Amino acid sequence: MMRRAVVIGAGVGGMLAAAAMSVIFDEVIVLDRDNLPIEGPDHRKGLPQGRHAHLLMAGGLDAMEYLVPVDSFKRELLDAGAREIPLSSGMVTLSPEGWLQRWNRRSHHTMLTCSRALLDWTLRTSVMRHSSDIEIRKASVAGLTGDAGRVTGVRTEVSGQLEDLPADLVIDASGRGSRIINWLAGLGISGIVEKTVDSGLVNATRIYRTPPGAENFPLTLVQANPYTGRPGRSAVIVPIEGDRWMVSLAGTRGGEPPADAEDFVQYTRDLPHPIVSQLIAGAEPLTDVFVSHSTSNARRYLEKASQWPDGLVVLGDALATFNPAYGQGMSVAALGALELRHQLKYGDPTAPGRARTAQRAIASYVDTAWSVAVSQDALYIETRGAQQTAADRLAAGYTRRLTRAATSSLAAATALWEVSGLRKGPARLLHPRTVLAVLLAPSVAPLSAPPLNDAERGILAALAALEGPSSSTPAA
Repeated sequence: MMRRAVVIGAGVGGMLAAAAMSVIFDEVIVLDRDNLPIEGPDHRKGLPQGRHAHLLMAGGLDAMEYLVPVDSFKRELLDAGAREIPLSSGMVTLSPEGWLQRWNRRSHHTMLTCSRALLDWTLRTSVMRHSSDIEIRKASVAGLTGDAGRVTGVRTEVSGQLEDLPADLVIDASGRGSRIINWLAGLGISGIVEKTVDSGLVNATRIYRTPPGAENFPLTLVQANPYTGRPGRSAVIVPIEGDRWMVSLAGTRGGEPPADAEDFVQYTRDLPHPIVSQLIAGAEPLTDVFVSHSTSNARRYLEKASQWPDGLVVLGDALATFNPAYGQGMSVAALGALELRHQLKYGDPTAPGRARTAQRAIASYVDTAWSVAVSQDALYIETRGAQQTAADRLAAGYTRRLTRAATSSLAAATALWEVSGLRKGPARLLHPRTVLAVLLAPSVAPLSAPPLNDAERGILAALAALEGPSSSTPAA
């Protein structure tokens, strides 16, 4: 008897879930309401953050390497134009505690950068090229079929016509806009606890052509400072495919970046250091400014539901969304899909209780990212939905000391990389070696300027001296 899995959503979480289930089920059908690009990478409406900076952290890439049925998904991305950024040497970062040191040594702590359109395209084509049992269909999902004891499929809507699609397992990976709470209510399941922590963050992004000679300039980041009692403001220049820079600004409630091109440039000038404005002064803009407000942290505690139906699993943004400033959403989805495969690979994947066990295991990967995002967002004065406890304040104080230590201590910086990269949980920050690094961090004067080498300083000076078309009309 053939067994079928239905995945709702063809984004990162959905395609990885499909790849994970293709080795367990005879047939996997992926449903998405959007018209997916068919000729190459392109943006689509169902991704509210699709035009902004996306960072693929090490933990997420590790999971993708395991799930995607190619020799190396990392190599597929790099061949398509993605960039690999060594965290120890390939970034120039102004943290709230000062400039982070750069270490000229080999490290396995890296991340990949590219446009979300390229990542989605490469992932989808890689999975479909090697998985003959996966089918993608354009359809909206109107609800789940079955009852509170077991989900038996989904109710689809195509061209106004409703049709039931039977399934042995349904995976909701439909993203931030998931209607899972309503769908569960339709089965008679209620009382799901939800929490939202919203700093009011707004993203504004513009694409520039990388100036000649600056192709290898490090990723540049000016982080928001949550300790000033004022709105957080930040900016990042991310190298992406096609010799382009993705320049993304972000500001919490009261400090939102603008959509106007002239004001976009002025926003970068008003940051604690002008390095971003200096770099884009000589860069050619290729697009208008794109603005997004879909940035709140939102979590559905499905793993704590008093009742959970067999045959249903939720992962990715449908389970929890995070402030995109921390770059963890795609990695959490990847780790969730990998955990789902581990949970269902052996034995009968449809047996009673298997879906609930898997749901609880997947939720454990949400905990680390949620802790990182919410603990920082809670520090901004206009954040809604966060109530700091004494323990939260103690943790924030320790994190600040750890960040200060990381400006000059490789051991402290490594701990931060491992947790933010989702290779380790928050307990890594309390490892004796990490605590010792915090306590014994050398008391050195903070760097007075960005940690650039001679060639990079020359590039920065040359670009800063140019008037350039940074605030002019985008190139045709």
